Amino acid sequence: MAQKDYYKGLGVSKDASAGDIKKAYRKLALKYHPDHASGDKAKEEKFKAISEAYAVLSDAEKRKKYDTYGSDGFQQHYSQEDIFRGSNIDDILKEFGFGGSSFPRGRKMGGGGRRFSFNPESMFNFGGGRQQPAAPAKGSDMEYEISLTLSDIAAGISKNLSFQDPSGGTETITVKIPKGMISGKKLRLAGRGQPSPYGGPAGDLYIKSKILDDSTFKIKDFDLFLNREIKLTDALLGTQISVPTLSGNQLSLKIPPGTKHKSKMRLAGNGIPHMKGGGSGDLYVELYVTMPKKLNKKQKQLIEKLAREGL
Repeated sequence: MAQKDYYKGLGVSKDASAGDIKKAYRKLALKYHPDHASGDKAKEEKFKAISEAYAVLSDAEKRKKYDTYGSDGFQQHYSQEDIFRGSNIDDILKEFGFGGSSFPRGRKMGGGGRRFSFNPESMFNFGGGRQQPAAPAKGSDMEYEISLTLSDIAAGISKNLSFQDPSGGTETITVKIPKGMISGKKLRLAGRGQPSPYGGPAGDLYIKSKILDDSTFKIKDFDLFLNREIKLTDALLGTQISVPTLSGNQLSLKIPPGTKHKSKMRLAGNGIPHMKGGGSGDLYVELYVTMPKKLNKKQKQLIEKLAREGL
């Protein structure tokens, strides 16, 4: 549904007085009325648009709802017939000698001699049928951010959420958080958002995850990262180390001889499960080769010997 800026259509500011709005409409109606349009379809469409804008902004209650809920919400609640009901457009047009919807359809009006009747039903429904009232507007959606640990999103968990309901009370619901609900992912709870101001269906509630920092693992998308230190001799000769997982298990990781400082090794499928199934991310281990800050006499002799051997 197209957005309609009624203030812009009449060329007035949002704080314009009722008098300013009427004055602006009188000026534009005189310019764009079909009796002056000479068959110009663009001008006739302009006349329809400014008449709709005036019908809304000249009515205090309609203007308030338009200002509060915006174009989309207002248009979903009001049909064209509702918009023009009770407006004084007829009286304004009669001042110019154009007549209005009180004139019999087909009677000549104004100096232009064209047959025109200002009738909202005929003007906006060229097929002749009556516009049916639109379904009541849906209520606004809500978003709730929930803090989760890496273990929560790896295994899935149920959480109790408390928030204020429209009556001012507190409502608590239990939400099942699925595996893989990493940061940025959302869970939709239909109909748990704000109630509709017009009696339509309630909006939806979106649960958005925020992952808490972990002392061991870092996360990027569905992959996990951790650091492990190994000795210089382990890097040179190779070794085997134990690596923790989110489930609490320990994995054995073989370090090949000649491993360089900050090398990354991948343990496939040991990251975070994908939210909608289809596997898991990976676990990456970054290896830091530690260098001794001080050598004892025997260690120094051995290193010197290795140096003589060309190492």
